[in-house]
Amino acid sequence: MHMMKEAIVYGDPLTVEIIDSPISTPGDGEVLIKVEVSGSNPKDWKVPLYSNRPHNSGDDIAGTIVSVGKSVLEFKPGDRVAAFHQMGAPHGSFAEYAIAYAYTTFHIPDSVTFEEAATIPLTSLTAAYGLWDILGLPTPWRPATEDIPLLIYGASTSVGSYAIKLAKLAGIHPVIGVAGSSAHVALEAGADVVVDYRNNEDIAGSIRTHLRPGQKLLYAWDTVSEHGSYLHVIKALESGLGLHHSIKAAEAAHESRLCLILPECSFNDIDTTKTKFGIANAAVAHGEDAARRDFAYVFYRQVAKWLQEGKFAGHRYKIVGGGLDGVAKGLKELKDGQVSGSKNIFRIRDTPGL
Repeated sequence: MHMMKEAIVYGDPLTVEIIDSPISTPGDGEVLIKVEVSGSNPKDWKVPLYSNRPHNSGDDIAGTIVSVGKSVLEFKPGDRVAAFHQMGAPHGSFAEYAIAYAYTTFHIPDSVTFEEAATIPLTSLTAAYGLWDILGLPTPWRPATEDIPLLIYGASTSVGSYAIKLAKLAGIHPVIGVAGSSAHVALEAGADVVVDYRNNEDIAGSIRTHLRPGQKLLYAWDTVSEHGSYLHVIKALESGLGLHHSIKAAEAAHESRLCLILPECSFNDIDTTKTKFGIANAAVAHGEDAARRDFAYVFYRQVAKWLQEGKFAGHRYKIVGGGLDGVAKGLKELKDGQVSGSKNIFRIRDTPGL
């Protein structure tokens, strides 16, 4: 049996154990990937903590195809790919080899490094679900034909940055970001303006100064969704009619609409008679809803095309030294709020002893 190194993340306290594990065989519809670079996300320390279940929690994969399972048609050994691993499933990205479903795997052109590719899978899909499923905004395939103001709170986060890039591809304008010291990241992504939340007693007022007279702010994507961020967003939004088209179907006209990210709280202080909200969660890509699975499949193939055409790019990143030995440090930096405007990534080949 062939073995590999794998990092197991423990939640309380946050620690990482490097173990020897058997290399898995891909099942029906799956691919086995030799991981060159793994990305990381806040959920990678949160899920082991909240679930009290130590596991390899990495989900952002960039590497090369080793083998494919039954019914896989698009990929062959040696293909350069990135992939979104199923959250909570075995064989995550903090390892020498990982398993992903073929439909959440996509080709990367030679012009895109594994480092850049590792920043894309989870957070770009989260951003896309937020814009087009929760908010029902115009898409790059049916772009906006008139001005639609969009507020993105946490505009320099990876989800926020991707939301800006995708919104611009869809012709959405103006895009108003809210960020702090990494505001330049949001501007580089394409935000029309960025409001600084630091030492700002009227964030909502600062946001609204960037609307034309009579212009209504009906759509907002809060990629932070904690420490009261969404209360500032709601204050900036105003009631008014908008037409919402989700992935599933068109819905009736509604008041202003807000997208939130995975909850740290109940959001029970939101008045849903004035503000409709939904929660974007990339995990639905591997859920029972066929429409959202299909959306992930189509989205990732469009991302591959945009990467080839130079219309889309990954997020800023920082390489944490030590490969798998650096996972503990990288996740602790995320937990302690030390990561701003970039993603921590790990080059697996940098693991001592490999």
